[in-house]
Amino acid sequence: MGTQATDDFNSYPKNSTVEEIERQKAIDAWLPITSSRNAKWWYSAFHNVTAMVGAGVLSLPYAMSELGWGPGVTVLVLSWIITLYTLWQMVEMHEMVPGKRFDRYHELGQYAFGEKLGLYIVVPQQLVVEIGVNIVYMVTGGKSLQKFHDTVCSSCKKIKLTFFIMIFASVHFVLSHLPNFNSISGVSLAAAVMSLSYSTIAWAASAHKGVQEDVHYSYKAKSTAGKVFNFFSALGDVAFAYAGHNVVLEIQATIPSTPEKPSKGPMWRGVVIAYIVVALCYFPVALIGYWIFGNEVKDNILISLENPKWLIAMANMFVVIHVIGSYQIYAMPVFDMIETVMVKKLNFQPTRTLRFIVRNLYVAFTMFLGITFPFFGGLLGFFGGFAFAPTTYFLPCVMWLAIYKPKRFSFSWWSNWICIVFGLLLMILSPIGGLRTIIIEAKTYKFYS
Repeated sequence: MGTQATDDFNSYPKNSTVEEIERQKAIDAWLPITSSRNAKWWYSAFHNVTAMVGAGVLSLPYAMSELGWGPGVTVLVLSWIITLYTLWQMVEMHEMVPGKRFDRYHELGQYAFGEKLGLYIVVPQQLVVEIGVNIVYMVTGGKSLQKFHDTVCSSCKKIKLTFFIMIFASVHFVLSHLPNFNSISGVSLAAAVMSLSYSTIAWAASAHKGVQEDVHYSYKAKSTAGKVFNFFSALGDVAFAYAGHNVVLEIQATIPSTPEKPSKGPMWRGVVIAYIVVALCYFPVALIGYWIFGNEVKDNILISLENPKWLIAMANMFVVIHVIGSYQIYAMPVFDMIETVMVKKLNFQPTRTLRFIVRNLYVAFTMFLGITFPFFGGLLGFFGGFAFAPTTYFLPCVMWLAIYKPKRFSFSWWSNWICIVFGLLLMILSPIGGLRTIIIEAKTYKFYS
């Protein structure tokens, strides 16, 4: 408990009574983010892989087809570098105040921008990202289950996507009751292994198939407007693929820390390993997938690969297992926020019953929205730019400038402003393309089909 005491010594208001501090400590020991601080550095590696390498990787060849070779490779590489840099900033800022830890994204925001403003800036964006990812993963899980079923049993009666989303959700009605981040580390490890597996299947099976006969690398859209909007939408897909920052501080909060051995050391080691895995997943899938199929590639590369059947079925099952873990990683900070409000603001007792009701309602809510709006590609582009770009590409830079105030025109100043400009462009442009995709797809869409 020695480290815990130094961790949390300054975390409570100065004028608190002993009883008040004890009550706060009891609540913190119950909340999912702060209840367990004994994670090892490799937990950070596979939590980060699970959070980063989402189903977004499967849409990268499609994004490449809308960006083209030059811009596509540039955006992918720039995104990898910028997001690694902003991730490093967040790991550094976790404990920049001696004796205090910023265990949640919004706590860092409050320190940078002030109590009220910090909450208003960070919480809505973080919630949009985390709930958005959970809804998209409901759809992805359901679609991959459906694809698995149709591949394994092509002569069977077709089953509606709605039912597959419900089957996928049923797993979360159980898993969501694991109390904290450390308790989902097994699920997360399985998910991380699966993401590497299905990414490898996606690019290796594409390479094995060989370049298609009538392959074209020109833009699919004929009109200039179509090309431009698709380009914007593809930027959102790329932003979505790099969305792990929203849970970074929460993952770091689970690592023990003392003044001699701060948590940033083991956390950074895990992040570097995770980013190497990200590169091994993203670049081969995006480049080989596009090279083989050209502009005919589907918005999920596994759909473009029809044979061999057993391999495609297996890859889809891997996606399902990975998305199960990923859903949990993004849901945990949401559970933490809801439970914090219930217990600290509304004075509910921190009980199992409260947790049971809150988490089941949340899973049901994401399931309902997933069933209602399953247009996968457009939603990615829309959410990707709207919320992923700020929290991943430039919010850490804005906080860094606000807190550390680097010298004007120094390297740190320039690098942060370049990231901010790149992130702002992503945030403004990609929702435009995503919204257009949603509108086009919604015309032919039948609700609850």
